[in-house]
Amino acid sequence: MTSPRSRPAPEELIPHYAHFRVGERTLLTGHSHQAWPDVGLEAQRRAWLDAAELVDDKWDAVFRKWERVARGFSALMGDGEGDVVLGSNTHELVVRFLSALPLGERPRIVTTDGEFHSIRRQLDRLAEEGIEVVKVPADPVDSLAERLAAQVDGGTAAVLLSAVLFETARIVPGLERVAAACGLHGVELLVDAYHALGVVPFTLEREGLGGAFVVGGGYKYLQLGEGNCFLRIPAGCTMRPVVTGWFSEFGTLSGERDPGRVPYGEGPARFAGSTFDPTSCYRGAAVMDFFGEQGLTPEYLRETSRYQVNLLASTFDALDLDPRAITRDRTCPMESVGGFLALRCDEAARAAMAVSGLRRRGVRVDARGRFVRFGPAPYLTDTRIVDAMSTLGEVMRAGT
Repeated sequence: MTSPRSRPAPEELIPHYAHFRVGERTLLTGHSHQAWPDVGLEAQRRAWLDAAELVDDKWDAVFRKWERVARGFSALMGDGEGDVVLGSNTHELVVRFLSALPLGERPRIVTTDGEFHSIRRQLDRLAEEGIEVVKVPADPVDSLAERLAAQVDGGTAAVLLSAVLFETARIVPGLERVAAACGLHGVELLVDAYHALGVVPFTLEREGLGGAFVVGGGYKYLQLGEGNCFLRIPAGCTMRPVVTGWFSEFGTLSGERDPGRVPYGEGPARFAGSTFDPTSCYRGAAVMDFFGEQGLTPEYLRETSRYQVNLLASTFDALDLDPRAITRDRTCPMESVGGFLALRCDEAARAAMAVSGLRRRGVRVDARGRFVRFGPAPYLTDTRIVDAMSTLGEVMRAGT
């Protein structure tokens, strides 16, 4: 795969990340989180200064930033019909979603065994309380959607799955099949798009997800930092989450209250939380504007990511390391891989050794169980990518 011709080149982006020193360090942690551009620091400073100047009146400015971030997430999904509510993390948003499900009448949830911990741990705990949680094996990924759809029935409250698997970077095909099965049985669908947005084009119309909930955030590939997560709510939703914050009744505070029924706001307010630290919205809005100014469109980011992940894969293959110790899935076409390269070790201890050995040599990656993950970013040059993978060869051969 040839190097992308689109602008900007990595060398042009590097000066915008001076505080993260991306020109001096090899940060291949893009799947965990990419470096933040310097505009984010200026935005955090602006948040503090607005609070000092405007005092309680700052919230008008805060919610302008909120709307900018919400619109940005909606645009990334091509969403013109649903609503977006923001949250500090995906877990709080997933909990509100789960609390709105009719688990008394439909005590069954379908998911996969490849979900990130925010979903995995919470569902495991619900299972301890008697909710039936069906975990469909994530592998083989090509048939995952079909196997999930087959598990959906009239006793199911919801299906929760990822658009891109967080351990392996495999893109899950056929999400529309799951959506169709959910629609047939009146089941809610929640898709975790965290490992898609900003690195794999993900539009609701193309995926057939107009009626789905979508959760995600900007901590990883969008460079927004912590605190910028979202829940997309289908148009016309009338669900009443049990876990509900007082922001949900902003629009009803001045009206009469029914003492026997908790009121909810319209649209995204239905799943709103409560008072939050607004610096995340300032930072998120500034970085989204930066992406627009630099031409970091979803198409450009996907083109760059595919090129860089392919470069990592070909460089790894050239190392000719013992496949019993570390290997990659060569049965998977590279166009089906998301924003990082996952290398599978024979045991978790070896994966941890590889990560620590790379770090001692100035290369930062991470591991999830037996998988070592190399996550590139647009500001990384080809030289850094090749040198980093070559360093892995040194680590594996040295055994430290």
